[in-house]
Amino acid sequence: MKESFLTAGIFTIYVLIFFCAILFRYFVAAGIFYYYYYVKSYHKYSERKLSKRKAKKTQLKQEIIWSIKSSAVFALVGAITYWLWQQGYVAVYIEPELYGYWYLPVSLIIVSLLHETYYYWVHRWMHNPKVFRIVHKVHHDSRIPTPWTAFSFHPWESVLEAIILPLILLLVPLNIYVLGLYLLLMTISSVVNHLDIEIYPESFQKSRFGKLFIGATHHHYHHKEYMTNYGLYFTFWDRWMSTESSKMQESEKN
Repeated sequence: MKESFLTAGIFTIYVLIFFCAILFRYFVAAGIFYYYYYVKSYHKYSERKLSKRKAKKTQLKQEIIWSIKSSAVFALVGAITYWLWQQGYVAVYIEPELYGYWYLPVSLIIVSLLHETYYYWVHRWMHNPKVFRIVHKVHHDSRIPTPWTAFSFHPWESVLEAIILPLILLLVPLNIYVLGLYLLLMTISSVVNHLDIEIYPESFQKSRFGKLFIGATHHHYHHKEYMTNYGLYFTFWDRWMSTESSKMQESEKN
């Protein structure tokens, strides 16, 4: 009984540590981008604003509240993943030499592509009308995306967002430092994509390489049109499945 109580207590501490770390990452990333692009330098970037108006303060407040709830879900999944790692079930390793230094960037690409594929199809499924109302509507209540929208999900969507990485880590070996980098890139990517101000140069967006990646413009059309642009990091699934916004394609040509 005492051992069970002790184990439960330790696991709760893990959850709290992950919660604080995830919430800190969210507030720092979203806060820096919001302050720079919407407060300090808005006059400089206002012409690159994709929506005609700013989001209301009530929306920002709701986004932060939902993001705190999402961080709690992410923390629970993170603590479970950490426990699985301690038990030897998760293929996270510490020494970079174990699989060779060449594998570090390769593993990052593999995880990104697997995550992209999962997210695209789950995201399309979440736009089924019956599913949308229960799972995904909260995120789309942010009709005008902001940096604070990055983690603004219903708890059910947060679960769907969170479970894929542990599942990948059961099969794909990943260095712990690459994992940390990937989690950071996930957060920054989500903030940038919801910025509603396009920060990538036009020359990059129209280049062959640039067209592979999703930015604020691409995701802006998803929040505006609902049934287009389902990708997470890359555009290839939207292009292959003909779900990319026609307006996005027109903007790339002009």
